[in-house]
Amino acid sequence: MKAKVYVSLKPGILDPQGKAIQHSVELLGFGGIADIRQGKYFEIALDDADEQQARESVARIAREVLSNPIIEDYRVEIEG
Repeated sequence: MKAKVYVSLKPGILDPQGKAIQHSVELLGFGGIADIRQGKYFEIALDDADEQQARESVARIAREVLSNPIIEDYRVEIEG
C-alpha cells in the first residue's frame, strides 16, 4: 500500500518561494500566470493491510511531522 501526502500553505499565508518561481517563469516568457504556490509532496510505502488504519497513521504523521498545522494544510491519498 502507498500513501501520498500533499502539503501546501494555507490560503492567505505569504509564499515568497512561490513568488520567486512565478517571477522566474515570467522571465522565461511564460505569460498568463496569475499566481504560483509551492508545496511539498511525500510518498510513504506502508505494510498495513487495513486502509482505514493506514489513513489514520499517515494523517497523524502528516499532522505531527510533515506539516506545520499553523500555516500549512495537508491532504492524504491511499493507494491499494
